[in-house]
Amino acid sequence: MVGVKAAKVMFKSEESILKLWEVEDEFVRMLICAAPLLVCGLLSLCFVLVLRRKLLSKKVGKDIDVPKVDYLAAKVKSGSIAFLKEEYKYLSAYVVVWAILLLILFTVSPMKDGAGDDGIRSAACLVVGALLSGLAGFIGMTVATDGNVRTTVACAAGTLNDGLRVAFTAGAAMGFGVVGLAATGLSVLLIIMKLNRTQIEAVQYTHSFGFGASSIALFARVAGGIYTKAADVGADLVGKVEAGIDEDDPHNPAVIADNVGDNVGDVAGMGADLFESYIGSLIGTATLGNNDPTLLALPLWLGAAGLIGSFIGFFFVKTKERGDGWNTNLTALMFALEKGMYIANLIFLILGVVIVILLFGYESEIGWKCFCCVVVGLIAGMAIGKGTEYFTSFDYGPTISIKDRARTGPATVIIQGMGVGMVSTILPTLILVCAIVVCDALASEYGIALAAVGMLGTLAISLSTDAYGPVADNAGGLAEMAGLGPEVRAKTDSLDALGNTTAAMGKGFAVGSAVLTALSLLAAFKEEATHKKMLTFDISDPMLLAGTLLGAMLPFFFAALTMMSVGKAAAEMIEEVRRQFRDVKNERGMTLLDAIKKVTAEGAISEEDDVEPDSDRCVMISTRSSVKEMLAPGLYAVITPLIGGFLIGPRMVMGLLAGCIGSAAMMAIMMGNAGGAWDNSKKLCEKLQIKKSDIGKACVVGDTVGDPFKDTSGPSLDILLKLMAMVSLLMAPLIDGREDWELWYVGLVILVLGLIATAVLMYVGILTWKDPLGAVDDKKVAPAPMPASEPSVAKAQVRGSGSDSALRSAAEGDEVKPLEPDIAQGRARAQ
Repeated sequence: MVGVKAAKVMFKSEESILKLWEVEDEFVRMLICAAPLLVCGLLSLCFVLVLRRKLLSKKVGKDIDVPKVDYLAAKVKSGSIAFLKEEYKYLSAYVVVWAILLLILFTVSPMKDGAGDDGIRSAACLVVGALLSGLAGFIGMTVATDGNVRTTVACAAGTLNDGLRVAFTAGAAMGFGVVGLAATGLSVLLIIMKLNRTQIEAVQYTHSFGFGASSIALFARVAGGIYTKAADVGADLVGKVEAGIDEDDPHNPAVIADNVGDNVGDVAGMGADLFESYIGSLIGTATLGNNDPTLLALPLWLGAAGLIGSFIGFFFVKTKERGDGWNTNLTALMFALEKGMYIANLIFLILGVVIVILLFGYESEIGWKCFCCVVVGLIAGMAIGKGTEYFTSFDYGPTISIKDRARTGPATVIIQGMGVGMVSTILPTLILVCAIVVCDALASEYGIALAAVGMLGTLAISLSTDAYGPVADNAGGLAEMAGLGPEVRAKTDSLDALGNTTAAMGKGFAVGSAVLTALSLLAAFKEEATHKKMLTFDISDPMLLAGTLLGAMLPFFFAALTMMSVGKAAAEMIEEVRRQFRDVKNERGMTLLDAIKKVTAEGAISEEDDVEPDSDRCVMISTRSSVKEMLAPGLYAVITPLIGGFLIGPRMVMGLLAGCIGSAAMMAIMMGNAGGAWDNSKKLCEKLQIKKSDIGKACVVGDTVGDPFKDTSGPSLDILLKLMAMVSLLMAPLIDGREDWELWYVGLVILVLGLIATAVLMYVGILTWKDPLGAVDDKKVAPAPMPASEPSVAKAQVRGSGSDSALRSAAEGDEVKPLEPDIAQGRARAQ
């Protein structure tokens, strides 16, 4: 059986076709192991250049005489770039500080005795990891903002397939860019770090590479999630619920910020996240391979095979569907994307068989057991994605049940959604448990790590389908804001509906891969922390149990910080949108609210009477709030394992990681699926044409609650458990074989620094219970008046009963009139 223990003895089999252990020069041996991944990574980056050139050759708004689309797309792109510049400015300082710390730590206490350049190597790997992770996000954001306008124009001037191909091309540029950077960066570092070092030592330096990537991924996910949901909540609550306008109405001041948020959160943040997952799985597996070149080559060659399969699968994505909005056959449209992934997975497995034969031989039991672990990981990832689709798609019972609960108001929508999210943890948990148990039986910890590699093997194309979603969503928003015809919106709605499904499946896939990656890193930490002295890790040990409890608590604390950050940022956005509705006027003295009223009454408005909102101010509010609020979650995610490891010891860290993995996985699944179900219950109301009824409004409230669940806290938890494992793996050589409390003085210093940082965050108002809008005088707050045009609660309950056709009939009389100025002001004061 292959695993941590067995890998300490080099695998040698006469059945192997390529006998890597016979290569005497260790540098040449490393070159053979890393070269396939390096070559495929470079080819992937070249393919990104081809895709980008192809994307930029597509028509834009001016080519079809609709320059307004270009103007709106430019605002979205400039807002996205402004956010990334502000975010990366803070992250640059963070990376410099950590690079200096690693330089000092590993110079004073090198991994190799007498090595004076260990500090330089570790710091360089960290900087490269952070740089490539940030670049992955930037590439994704750039191609997404170039692709959204071209997707809109393709739908306007061509067929649904034209729009699908453009959006998928943009997504593929991101997918192949992320994996290409990861593959190139990791393989180059392994080759360079091998100079004057053993294989084990060369792999150890890549832990710094993983830490740099994990840190950037966490901040990108948290900041991007806060940004997009602050804008989304503000746009939904004031625009849809209070003013009764459509989601992407150009009169909504927050709509541009909302579209910017799709790019910085769902694209740039997701790119950095999965970049970190990909290299984390490879680093964990390589670490468990120890000094065995065969066990090092296997995951790296599998990564190359996945890139080849993804490249071929890309050309199979196309559809013959016409694009009839909600009436489109989503199953057929989904297959247009899935067949590309199926082809890629098939080729990946075929090449995997070839790799196993080359490295292990035709009849090697160990080789085929390793291959079975890869297959288990691949199947588990697909199964988790399908399970997520069941709990979040409006074609199935869970999401339909949330819509049905809307008959009695938003409270029951939230209650049902929470229940759906909790129940949804059962299926992915069982899948992961089965995968872990089977892979452990086949190949121990190394087998579990290989399952993560198998799950992420074809990441390039699976990420392409995931990144396609935000591009399609932006395309629909641009079509509505530019006033393009209903036939165009029908096509973009079809693409957007498909994007919602792929996004939900992508989030489930991200959780599964995060758990398996974190488990492989946990096993790698155990290996690295017991080189000098064998330590026992028993769950009945009070120290390990205490760490488990602490680790189980952390995801709740982390999720609370991100949720409250969204709440604070959204409060500022809501207040700003309400202010602009009241105060922003045109030259004739008409306010935004007056313009909305006229459009609702007459169906159109002249350019002289129209009022343009100040969307730049909303972009600025989201940018400032998100960058500020990302600091606290990032601080505690990094220093917690450091305090546990240095203050107490390796056993505390093992418990901490075990508790965090279990708790964070459940929280991430629950929050992601609950948020997705709430979102699609709102989409179901749009499909049934009852979105402006009280049932539709109740589902909008549920969606507003679910937004930070699925797009901020849930995805951030995936990175939390991987980042903590990577930090622990990085410091493992420093606490290798240490007894409890042996380095307490170092941990105490980190604890004191953490307390000082907490005090500073409280002082500047990041950690606070105070209302971001200032103190509220409860005596002056009066209940908001109910507009005469809105049905009473009792009336809504009567109308809300019956079949879907009855709901549509009942909703015909529920068109919501725009709020009068005094009503808008009254609600602003009350809320």
